[in-house]
Amino acid sequence: MTEATSRDPNGTVPAPAVAIGDIVAAHARIAEAVTRTPLLRAFWAPGDLWLKAENLQPIGAFKLRGAANAIARLEPDVRARGVVTHSSGNHGQAVAWAARAAGIPAVIVMPQEAMAVKVEATKALGAEVVIVPNSHREVAAEAIQAQRRMTLVPPFDHPDVIAGQGTLAVEVLEDLDGIDTVLVPVGGGGLISGVGVAMASLSPRTRVVGVEPTLAADARQSLAAGRRIAWDARSTYRTIADGTRTPLLGEITFPIIQSTVDEIVTVDEDEIFAAVATLVRQAHLVVEPSGALSVAAYLAAPQKYGRTVAVLSGGNIDPSILTRALALTS
Repeated sequence: MTEATSRDPNGTVPAPAVAIGDIVAAHARIAEAVTRTPLLRAFWAPGDLWLKAENLQPIGAFKLRGAANAIARLEPDVRARGVVTHSSGNHGQAVAWAARAAGIPAVIVMPQEAMAVKVEATKALGAEVVIVPNSHREVAAEAIQAQRRMTLVPPFDHPDVIAGQGTLAVEVLEDLDGIDTVLVPVGGGGLISGVGVAMASLSPRTRVVGVEPTLAADARQSLAAGRRIAWDARSTYRTIADGTRTPLLGEITFPIIQSTVDEIVTVDEDEIFAAVATLVRQAHLVVEPSGALSVAAYLAAPQKYGRTVAVLSGGNIDPSILTRALALTS
């Protein structure tokens, strides 16, 4: 396991795009649109580990929080025209679910490499799915936005999306005291940005630690360098943790990460597979590779983190990958 540390290494704190008031307001706004997921004690793990089970959201991932908040914030006439996004899976399902609940159309642009289980789940929610090469998905979503006058709901780099994701941390702090560390999977940075803002304001003693695959460690490298560093998609697509294949942190999320995140660590593919299998066997929870990153990091160094909350960000795993994880660790 490797790591990059520093909370704002340049010593400056940019004006936040998201404040704690935005997260508290989002928490109230989406309370009936999302599941208040349980915080589960992992008695089987060494030390003091708790699991925030976002894999138990209706669409199987934390992404529902940001999508629900962003759609709820739209003016009624704008919302009625519908929403569009680009996503490898979980965010697309979240937008589709929230749009269906609001009674509006949704178009989800997905890459050809998206897992079939996520594509089919998105279609089942009533959304129109458009499949394009991975490098074309943002352009395709923007074209649909312009043609149909829909609103683009970005996967992570938007204040309303970030504020929605931060509601997860509010729940955690309501359920547990004395948290030393919260471990958060990192893709584009929306989740860890929301968690970081919430923890910095409501529990500044708690360390916020991001977790990435070693094969998609652009956030760790960016934090260490003090600037956003892009990774080639051919590199990030080597990891089984498909939710973290975003090759570059967002323009909004990166400065928030700099000012609120203490450290980013990485885990290898074997550690990810082992965490997926452990969660099935010991916690009786089905968690996708991206969602298991936090537990993989904890199990690699349980003595390092104290009382820890590991965010299980999603549970939409391809059956073949789950079978492979269980076979590798049998």
